Formats: sequence, C-alpha cells, structure tokens
Amino acid sequence: MTDDTLLPFSFPAVCRKKITAAFDGGRISSDGGVMLLAEADRRLGLAAKFAAVIFDHRDPVRITHSLADILRARILAIACGWEDGNDLDHLRFDPAFKLACGRLPDSGADLCSQSTISRWENAPSLREVIRLMEVLVDLWCASYATPPEAVTLDIDDTCDEVHGTQQLSMFNAHYDERCFLPIHVYDTATSRPVTMILRPGKTPSGKEIRGHLRRLVRRIRRRWPETKLTIRGDSHYGRPEVMDWCDDNGIDYVFGLSGNTVLAAAVEETADDVRTRRALEQKPCLRAYAETRYQAKSWKKDRRACARIEATTLGLDIRFVVTSIEARSAEHIYDTLYCARGQAENLIKMHKAQLASDRTSCRSPLANQMRLVLHTAAYWLMLTVREAIPKAHALANAEFATLRLRLLKIGTRVIEMTARVRLAFAAAHPEATLVRLIATALQPAAP
Repeated sequence: MTDDTLLPFSFPAVCRKKITAAFDGGRISSDGGVMLLAEADRRLGLAAKFAAVIFDHRDPVRITHSLADILRARILAIACGWEDGNDLDHLRFDPAFKLACGRLPDSGADLCSQSTISRWENAPSLREVIRLMEVLVDLWCASYATPPEAVTLDIDDTCDEVHGTQQLSMFNAHYDERCFLPIHVYDTATSRPVTMILRPGKTPSGKEIRGHLRRLVRRIRRRWPETKLTIRGDSHYGRPEVMDWCDDNGIDYVFGLSGNTVLAAAVEETADDVRTRRALEQKPCLRAYAETRYQAKSWKKDRRACARIEATTLGLDIRFVVTSIEARSAEHIYDTLYCARGQAENLIKMHKAQLASDRTSCRSPLANQMRLVLHTAAYWLMLTVREAIPKAHALANAEFATLRLRLLKIGTRVIEMTARVRLAFAAAHPEATLVRLIATALQPAAP
C-alpha cells in the first residue's frame, strides 16, 4: 500500500523556480527541544518515581518497553504538545524522542505505540493512583531545599467538559455542560502544582473538601511538621466543616464569604461614608475596608470577616472574606492575601489549555485520574525548564505555550555515528543562545 506522506507535492514557484516537497527528509525531528525536557526529567526523576509505585505484572524476560520508558514517552509528548495517545504511533520513530527516552535514533528500538500507552493508562489500581498522587506531593515538598517557615496553598476547581458518558461526569447547570470538576491545588508563590483530584461535576461539599485537605496535609506533615500552612480559596470552599477542621489542626485559612443582610448591616457605616465621599468628591471610584465579627448559624463560633467596599458611578460593591488570621489590617487580608489567589486561576488555565489536561476521555475515572497525573508531570517538566532560564531573560516568566514554540519546536537533524550522536539544530533559530544556557544549567552536577 502506498504511503501518501512520501508522495511529492508542490508550492507556488519563487523567482520562476518550481518548488516541490515530500516528507522524505530522513532523521529530522520537529521537536529538538525535547532534549531539554529529558534533562528536566533526569533531574526530577519523575518517570522512574511513577514506575516505582505501579506494579508491573509482565514477564520480565519478555518486556520490550520498561514502565518508566512508557510513562516518560507519554509525558514528553504531552509537554511538546502531542497530547493524544495516538500521536505516539508516529512519534515512536522520531529520533529526538528516542534520544530523550534513552534510545539511539537509528540502531535503538522504537518507542512504545498508542496501544501500549492506553493499556498502562488503564492499568493502575485505586491504591496505585493514590501513590502516584503522593509522588507529586513529595515532589513539591522536595522542590524546597529546606522546609519553608510558611506556605500558602490555593485550592480551586475547574470545569472539564466531557463528550460522552464517562463515569463521574454530571450535568452542571452553572456551566450548562456535562463535565467533571477536578480540584487543583497550587503553591502559587512558586507556580508549582501540589495535587490534582478528579471528581464529579458538582460543587464539592464541606465533608468532601475536608477529606481531601486532611489527606493532603497529612502527607505534607510527614515532610514538614513545623511549616505553617494557609489554605486559600473562594466562597464554596469556606464551608463550616473545612473551617472547623482547620481551626482544630492549627491551619490558617482565607476564604471568600457570600454577603448577606447581616454582614451588610455590620459595615453599613463605612459603606455609607465611602458612598457619600465619592459623590461629594466626584471621583469615578473610591475604595475602603472594614471588618467585623460574624457567626453564621452553621458555624460553631464567630470569625473575623473582612470587607472590601468600593463605590463607583455604577453603585456600591461589597466583597467579604472570612479568615482565621487575626493579625494585619482588613486591607492587607483582602488585597494582598485573598486577591493573590487569582494567580491560581492563571496556573489552572496553563494546565488545561496549554497542556491539554482536560483530555479526560477515558470511561474509567481511574484512567482519567492517571491522565491528570501525567499532564501534571508534564507541567513539572515545563516548569523546570522555565526555572533554568536566567531571571533577566524575557522568557523567564513566559507561559508554557510560548516556551514550547520558542524552545521545544526546533528543527533538528539527528545523526548517529559510531562513537557519538550529533544533533544539528536549525542554524537560524532565534533562541540558540538560550537553549545552550538551559542545557548547561540542567546538566547534573559533577561528582
């Protein structure tokens, strides 16, 4: 059967010279920058750590692809923008991907195919999936040279639309879609992911959130028994069960708080002053802050509630947060502490839109959770490459899509010789100097 990809085709002539083309260039890769990701994986040991917690039931004598190699190929492909398992049917022959997975481009065996990837995405049991998530938490803890004095964790969920009848998917009227609502937890100060939890497409209850936080904090406390933890989230995470558990376990929190007539009456004096001064001074916007003690009927005790009061030409807008932190002003609690959680939403967008972590199309929830783990591993590799960029460089804070375009999608000719393998990168690549710097920075330290 004829391979259509090898048939020549043409482009419009340039300077009266005919242009013909065919996919017959030989050992050329469009993803030469995958070698940077391979260095990041060697530094983190992600694929090996994942493989260590999954039971491999295969006969060792008949194994062609080790479990670590299978997971590594999938993670590298996701980071390079090849998020579908089907892409491995072609990438398994790619010389740069083979090198990144520790195989020679010509004489080495090809990588695993899509069917092998799919089998292992569906293979882990519930206990093994939990262990994989613990590996991610341990990786985050290990990213600090020493236990930090304090750290703030942002928790939020995001809509993950489904296109079938996958288990755990539900119709959510707020999003008007059938979806999952996976929970993401980030260390926003460093942009590092902590854990990702697949869950049904409904708003989480207080009991459910408390259970997730209990397991997460228990794992963190094994590494950091003295670190002060603060949980930050929007109003539907400020449930009585969650706040009571945080109070009982010495964990601070800052949660959004839905307004009501009682809270509005408590800050009415400040609100009226702001509204009046804005009108008298004819300012387009005037903001002030207030605080009060508040106890809802479902709460066991009263808590500190801080309000941001903003008067504009359109009217008065009041937003509340509830917190266990008694120090600092109401302005600091709202503007500096609470509003910083907006960065977590940007990180979730990178996780979903730029690493395609919403490709949870498996029927089994365990397989979909496994995919979340693999996409989070790809996030770690991209983040490690970004952290190797000099801080003064324009790409030091770039999004992953930009890094992929500028650093990973590099045309590369791979030449295997008797004693060495040579990578001939595109001579006109704009970021040649930066790629050299990153490759050097990610090299393991000399013994």
